[in-house]
Amino acid sequence: MARVPPLTNSTATSAGVHQDNKGIALGAGAYVIWGMFPAFWPLLAPADSGEILAHRIAWSLVVMALLTAVLGRWSSLRTLSARGWLMVAAASALIAANWGVYIYAVNSGHVVEAALGYFINPLVSVVLGVLVLRERLRGLQYAALGIAVTAVVVLAVDYGRLPWISLVLACSFGVYGLIKKTVPLDATSSLTAESIVLGPIAVGYLLWLGSAGTFHSNGWGHALLLASSGLVTAVPLMMFGAGARRVPLTTMGMLQYLAPILQFAWGVFVAHEPMPASRWFGFGLVWAALAVFTADALHSRRRSRLLVAPIE
Repeated sequence: MARVPPLTNSTATSAGVHQDNKGIALGAGAYVIWGMFPAFWPLLAPADSGEILAHRIAWSLVVMALLTAVLGRWSSLRTLSARGWLMVAAASALIAANWGVYIYAVNSGHVVEAALGYFINPLVSVVLGVLVLRERLRGLQYAALGIAVTAVVVLAVDYGRLPWISLVLACSFGVYGLIKKTVPLDATSSLTAESIVLGPIAVGYLLWLGSAGTFHSNGWGHALLLASSGLVTAVPLMMFGAGARRVPLTTMGMLQYLAPILQFAWGVFVAHEPMPASRWFGFGLVWAALAVFTADALHSRRRSRLLVAPIE
């Protein structure tokens, strides 16, 4: 019988590097897909934002129901408590609002403003941690938030209004993430549960549209694009979930900036949305706040490692 070699440090390191590389690739792939969403939603015109949102939810339900069946995870949904379903319903309302506003933003020429929402989302999550979880801020986190608030004021003056699309996207996704922490489901089962809550509403709306909708009136190509919105929703989420299990949360936190960077680039260089000097200045402040926030997160993680490292 062949003798199995012991797991040496080099072997363990090699496996860990392979695991990290695969996780980084999956996480980056998910964020790149999310970052390219501004290229997809306009393809669904002439359907309006409400109809596109309804199709996205309805076809997501189909995709996630099939996936949950294949993975054999229906039992986790059957045993979910009433409180769990209540939290799922709250999360569903928030993600529906987030998706709807994002689709509206992309299809109405506000891609840059939508990108801003996902740039400031990590900072909104910090504020929610303080207000809801009673977490304490470090000095650099206070500085990052101060710079971000200044940026929002600058951009509000530039737009002539509050950047409401950015704020709605950032706040809805931030609260959504906070609620998701209370739901005892994995990413796949959780999205399936949300689709179950939202699906009947979406299907009812599409039936109500009837002949006024665009599913049958613009050819099979357009119908297939509407149906593909379920896959477009599910695939990056599964990639993100698989990547998050393989790499540290800090790494995923760094990768998350890929999506708004790509969205911003699309809005400026492809959609040619206006970017006066004052708007560049406002975005520069946002990026400065994120740089301070990221530097603090990396420093805190490095310090935590030193504190828990064994004394040799």
